[in-house]
Amino acid sequence: MAVTGLTCLVFFLFGKGLMAHLEKPATFAVVFVWLFGSILGSIFSVVRHADHLAVRLGEPYGTLILTMAVTGIEVMSISAVMLHGENNPTLARDTVFAVVMIILNGMVGLSLLAGGWRHREQQYNFQGANAYLSVIIPLATLSLLMPNFTVTTPGPTLSVAQETFLAVMTVALYGTFLSIQTDRHRKYFIIGDDEEHDEAPRSTARPLWAHALLLAAYMAPVVYLAEKMAMPVDHLIETMRFPTALGGIIIAMLVATPESIAAVKAARANRLQRSINIVLGSVLATIGLTVPAMIVISHLTGKAIHLGVQNTGLVLLPLTLVVSVVTFGSGRTNILQGVVHLLLFAMYIVLVFQG
Repeated sequence: MAVTGLTCLVFFLFGKGLMAHLEKPATFAVVFVWLFGSILGSIFSVVRHADHLAVRLGEPYGTLILTMAVTGIEVMSISAVMLHGENNPTLARDTVFAVVMIILNGMVGLSLLAGGWRHREQQYNFQGANAYLSVIIPLATLSLLMPNFTVTTPGPTLSVAQETFLAVMTVALYGTFLSIQTDRHRKYFIIGDDEEHDEAPRSTARPLWAHALLLAAYMAPVVYLAEKMAMPVDHLIETMRFPTALGGIIIAMLVATPESIAAVKAARANRLQRSINIVLGSVLATIGLTVPAMIVISHLTGKAIHLGVQNTGLVLLPLTLVVSVVTFGSGRTNILQGVVHLLLFAMYIVLVFQG
C-alpha cells in the first residue's frame, strides 16, 4: 500500500514533467515499468482481499465480488486509455480479444503443460467445462465475430439497437450461468467432497469490513494510475508506431496476470478443476461483463467502439474456440493439449506484429 501511495503522490506532483520526456528511451522505460508494476501490485491486493470476502460471505456473493472487482479494474483501465489522447475505437475489442487469447491459449497452455508434465494426466469435471464453453462460444461469436457481418452499419460495428440487445442478452446469459454455478448445479464445478474446501483461500483474522475497505482502497489507485498509464501507451501507439492492438494486450496482461499465476499453481498442485474454474471463468466474465460495460460507456461518452475482430483474428478466434472444445471434451488432459494452446498463443503474438 505504501509503494502504491508513494507512486500516486510522485505522479501527482511530478507526472507532467515525467510524461513530457517520454521520447527519451530511458525515461519511457522507467515510467512504463514503474506504472505497470504499481498497477499490477494493486491488482494482486484487490484479488487477495476479494478472495477473503468470498470466503466470509459464501456464494453467490463471493463469486460476484471477485468477478466485479476484476472486471471493474478491466473496465476502468480500458476507459482511462480510451478517453485519453486520440480516439481509439478498437481498444475495447483489442482488450477483450487479447484476454481471450491470453487466457484460453496462454494460461490454459501453461496450466496444462505444467500439470501434465508433473502428473502426466489430470482429471476435471467435464460437465463444468462444458457449461463454461456453452456460454463462452455464443457470447464470443456474437460479440467479436458477428459485428463484421451485419449490414445495418458499415465496418465492424453494430447499430444502437443491436448493441443494446447484445448488452442485455450478454448480462442475462451471464447471470443465468452464475445461478447455475453457485446454486442449482454447483457440483459441476468441483471434484469430490474435498475439492471445494481445498480450493478456498484461507481467511484471515481481519473483520469483514476491513477486507471490504482494503479492497476499495487498493482499487482507488488503480483508477488514477491507469489514467497515467494511458500516456505511455498512447506514446507507444501514436508516436512509436507500435500496433494499435498492443494497448489492449497491455491492459489484458495487467488483468490476467494474477489469475494466470493462480491457475498454473493450481494445475501444478494437481487441482486442475480449480485451474479450469479460474481460466474459463475469467474469459466468461470478461465477455459477459466487460463488453456490456464498454457499450454503455461508449453511449455515455459518445466514443464509438468497433467490436468485430479483423483479419487474422477471424481465423484465430474460431480456431481457439474449436480447440478449446476438443481440449475440454474428455474429462482428462495431458501435455499435448498444453503445447497446442501455447502454439496458438505464440502465433497470436507473432501476428500482432507481423499480421
